[in-house]
Amino acid sequence: MSNSKILVGLDIGSSKIRTIVGTVEEKKNNINIIGVGISPSNGIRKGMITDIEEAASNITASLDDAERMAGEPIHRVFVGVSGTHIETYDSKGVIAINGQNAEISEDDVDRVLEAARAVSLPSNREILRIIPKNFSVDSQKSIKYPVGMTGIRLEVEAHIITGQTAAIKNLEKCLYQTGVDTEEIIPSVLACAESVLDRKQKELGVVLVEIGATCTNIAVFEESSIIYSSILPVGGEHVTNDLAIGLRCAIETAEKVKIEYGTCLPDDVNEREEIDLSQISKTDAHSVNKRHSAKIIEARYHEIFLLVRDELSKIGRDGMLPAGAILCGGGVKMPGTVDLARESLQLPVQIGFPKNIEGIVDRIDDPGFANLVGLLHFANRYGSSKSFLDFDFGKNFSSISKWFKKLLP
Repeated sequence: MSNSKILVGLDIGSSKIRTIVGTVEEKKNNINIIGVGISPSNGIRKGMITDIEEAASNITASLDDAERMAGEPIHRVFVGVSGTHIETYDSKGVIAINGQNAEISEDDVDRVLEAARAVSLPSNREILRIIPKNFSVDSQKSIKYPVGMTGIRLEVEAHIITGQTAAIKNLEKCLYQTGVDTEEIIPSVLACAESVLDRKQKELGVVLVEIGATCTNIAVFEESSIIYSSILPVGGEHVTNDLAIGLRCAIETAEKVKIEYGTCLPDDVNEREEIDLSQISKTDAHSVNKRHSAKIIEARYHEIFLLVRDELSKIGRDGMLPAGAILCGGGVKMPGTVDLARESLQLPVQIGFPKNIEGIVDRIDDPGFANLVGLLHFANRYGSSKSFLDFDFGKNFSSISKWFKKLLP
């Protein structure tokens, strides 16, 4: 593998901890997947560490599985994070242009983004990503790449994604105990977008909906830029909890009912069909109506999509995105999800699968692996300069021009 580089993505979710190892040949975009590792996410709740020792042990197990399959040692990882502790803000920065001919340089872009970074945040939050939405030069707006232009006033509208400081520090401590170095911490929804969305969709206008175990991440793209993102505190585990209450069964039994018999379309289920819980559970022996369980699932998924629609209404994009909605995450594998989403959102809807991958594709050709594969696409596309979709003011700005040009359609 002398002519290829090895990339490792680590997704620390609330239901599973997953590691993926891939290689990429020079001058190629496709990633060859050579290793996958999966372990339970004990010690983690809603994307936050609740038991450092237990979480570190499970992360190590996932890394070891991926190492054995790939036959390559893992030293550095790109980490995906999600959870209800993630919050987003919009910010603006303004600077005056100095210098000969008032020509905008990369240093000016650095300064205006640093000005946008000076947003007032609670003391317990830290910035994970600052994403430029668009620039303005004097009276000219909606500029994607201002370097080289002439003007006396440069403005930027930026989207800021933050995490709870304690949650990030605990995660970093956990990773330190596993013996690997953290290359980048990347919000899950951005990784998903890199994996399943194409340039045309981002240009036309699209909403990405990632339904995870404990939360649902959404991101809206338009004119090739992210214009809005949000985290909804509801996900697949809430469906399981609803089933446990509605069917009067154990959580483990409810999870099996959801996976083996679940559907979002109760009208397609025979109203007399029953599920014998004794066939799938050691603790529950009664029978439940399958249509009743489908109605419970439909109600929760309908709520999720209505919450997504409410978020779109906040920015005036309800029913106004030509590329529609792309669904990913483990929760979207429920039968009938696309039909229910289409009806609830009043948009074209499709499932998003990881793109531009080779190797053991059968293991990861799944919408639940979108964020994990996206971590590798981030690593491959933007490298480890710490400048992709982020400006870490205090580290370096060596690749700003290269970074902006990669974002252009």
